[in-house]
Amino acid sequence: MRLTIENMTMQYKKGVRALDDVNLTIESGMFGLLGPNGAGKTTLMRILVTLMKPSSGRAEVDGLDLVKDRGKIRSMTGYLPQDFSTFSKLSASEFLDYSARLAGLKSKGNRSNVVEEMLETVGLFEARDRQANKLSGGMKRRLGIAQALIGSPKILIVDEPTIGLDPEERLRFRNILADMVSRDIIIILSTHIVGDISSTCTGMALLNRGKLAYQGPPEQLIENARGHTWQVNVSDSDLFKIKERYPVISTIPAAGGWEIQVVAKSLDGFSGTAIEPNLEHAYVWFMEHTLGESWIEDDDVISTGA
Repeated sequence: MRLTIENMTMQYKKGVRALDDVNLTIESGMFGLLGPNGAGKTTLMRILVTLMKPSSGRAEVDGLDLVKDRGKIRSMTGYLPQDFSTFSKLSASEFLDYSARLAGLKSKGNRSNVVEEMLETVGLFEARDRQANKLSGGMKRRLGIAQALIGSPKILIVDEPTIGLDPEERLRFRNILADMVSRDIIIILSTHIVGDISSTCTGMALLNRGKLAYQGPPEQLIENARGHTWQVNVSDSDLFKIKERYPVISTIPAAGGWEIQVVAKSLDGFSGTAIEPNLEHAYVWFMEHTLGESWIEDDDVISTGA
C-alpha cells in the first residue's frame, strides 16, 4: 500500500491556509503525524477520509485518485476522529452492528461474527451489552477503533486517539494498533502527544503552520538533538532563571531543589550532564533551532503521553 500526497493546499476564508503545498509519501505500516495544535493535522486527516476536498493538489492510494475514486477510497478507509461519539440508545454491540452495516456487511450472521471478533480484539466483549455512551473514556476509544476496523480497511486513520486516557488505557490502545502492523495496511496516527509516535511508529512527519517541516524516521530527528540535551540539578531560585532561558522538558523534585532536563546548544552559567535525547527532546530542539519557533511549556503543544 502506498499513499501519495502532492502539492496539497487547503485555504479557508480570509486567506487562512490550514495546509500549504504539502508533499508526503506514506507506505504500509505505522506512520506518525506530529505537530502542535493548529498545525493542519486534522484538516489533512479529514481530506484523506474524503470528508473535505483540498483547495488544490491531489492524493492517490495505489493508483486511486482521492477525488475521482472517492467511493472506492472511502470503502477501504477506517477513521477514528478526535471527537468520536456514539448513539445514546445503542449498546456497544448494537453500535458495532450498525457500523458493520455501513461498511457493507449485509449478512446478519456475518455481522454477528465480525462484531464479536472486534469486541474481543479491543477488550470490550464483557461490556458488549452496556450502553455505548456510558462506557468509560478508554472504553469509548476502544469502541471507536473497533468501528474503524469493522470493514477490514486498507487505510486506518486515527486522530488524537489517546487524549484524556490514563497511562494503562494509552498503552492498551498503542498495543491494539501495533498488532495490526503485520497486515498490509497503512495506519496514520495523528497526534501532538510525542509518546504515541515514539512508541509505535517507524516513520513520521511533522507539520507546522500547515507546512511539512520534516519527514523521516523518528531516529533521524532524535539524532539531530544529540549533544543538546542536558540534565541539571538546580535550586528553587535557579529553576526560574533557567526556565527563562531554555526549554525545560521535565522537572522532578530532588534533594535541595530540582532535577530537570533542558534542551539547549550549551548551558551558559549552569552546570549539567549531557544525556541521550528522546523524541520529545528532539521535537523541542527541531521547533526551536530548526524552525525558529518559540517553544511554550504547555500540554497543548507537547506531551510525552506516558
